[in-house]
Amino acid sequence: MKWVFLLFAIATVPALMSWLRGNPQRAPLVWTAMALLPFVMDPWHLKAAPISWAMWPGYVKGMEVTLLDTSALAIVFTYTNVRVRSPIFAILAALILISLVTMAYSAVPMAAFFYAWQLARIALLVAAFAKICHDDRGPAALIRGMSLGLCVQAGFTIQQYLKGWSQTPGTFDHQNLLGMVTHFVVFPALAIFLAGGKSRAPLLGILATPVVAILGASRATLGLIGGGIAVLLFLSIVRRATSRKSTIAGLSLIGLLAMVPLAQSSLQNRFERKPLVGNYDERAAFNRAAKMAIADHPMGLGANQYVVAANVQGYSDRAGVIWNSGSRSANVHNTYLLVRAETGFLGLAAFIALLLTPMMIAFRAAWANRMDPRGDLMLGLGVCLAVVSIHCFYEWVFVHYSVQMMFAMATGMIIGIARQISLAQSKVRKRGKTRKRADGMVEVHETV
Repeated sequence: MKWVFLLFAIATVPALMSWLRGNPQRAPLVWTAMALLPFVMDPWHLKAAPISWAMWPGYVKGMEVTLLDTSALAIVFTYTNVRVRSPIFAILAALILISLVTMAYSAVPMAAFFYAWQLARIALLVAAFAKICHDDRGPAALIRGMSLGLCVQAGFTIQQYLKGWSQTPGTFDHQNLLGMVTHFVVFPALAIFLAGGKSRAPLLGILATPVVAILGASRATLGLIGGGIAVLLFLSIVRRATSRKSTIAGLSLIGLLAMVPLAQSSLQNRFERKPLVGNYDERAAFNRAAKMAIADHPMGLGANQYVVAANVQGYSDRAGVIWNSGSRSANVHNTYLLVRAETGFLGLAAFIALLLTPMMIAFRAAWANRMDPRGDLMLGLGVCLAVVSIHCFYEWVFVHYSVQMMFAMATGMIIGIARQISLAQSKVRKRGKTRKRADGMVEVHETV
């Protein structure tokens, strides 16, 4: 069956290219569908792996290909006239190279290759979304797709809650995955809504957020979404105050306060059903195991194999990680420690650069273009990446493909919008120079 899907996915490349070239005015429909795909990938089985290690305990379980990958390939081939240049591609190339190098000394080289393959697909997605966002219609189409996708997840979480689940993951593998994915929707959606866009789709994403966050009952997700929204509202008003922003900010803060009892009730329900075990601090035990591995392997254990190494080499044992399948098959709950343990200092440096570079581009563009609505969206994307960077101290899931798809979308939007703004400013400067030359010619003529 997987080979049938792979043939279908490959066939979509020329078919989609032909459709996009023949229907440029309807291209936003495809872009919206692409932004929706990460939210329906698993329930609709829109992926396959020519090489599959289904039982591998790492976060990449094979050499996967998804319908989003082939759609991105079609976008890249269709919009060949749109150039995308950014230091982010060099950073991604460095991460891919570092992951491939770890194959030389890791216990399971193929597992490291799987992660390098995933990063290559992420680079493809970044290029595709950047090309989409060179078009003025691109960002709105992507936010529409993400908002609809989060509404789908809200529906699944409600269904799971009614069935008695204490923490609802939607269609994702874990509620923490869904929680981090939610960051990539709510902050750009709120930013574009504050700016006064005509579309009502962002409002759907904003309204779906508390449903997903509260029913997921993740402390980090709840705290970071609440805090991030407050920061975004404050920065947006400081950047450029309007009566609309002030009204929405007031209503949002009232809404956040109203959600506090619901969030507390959800967390209480979670810990009543799954109480903490005595004085055992699992996160601290994971951290100890990771730090032992880092001390013994300064160049890293090898990408995508922390779980195996932590168990086989005895780090989990010595760190006091309890014996059960959930704990012994989990990664350290800190992305920075995980990346450092697997790919060494160079891998960690490249990973931090990958997070900081688009964030800095977004904040710089937002503050330098206070009168431009696109600057509002860049502010939302910057806050999103800042929140995700903080969340990485408490979760490992950033290395999961589900989250990296969303990161690619946000990063591609930042690259594309920054290019839009740069081209617009270049045109303004050229018009200014043309006017000056024309005025000079008139003055010379009058003098003569």
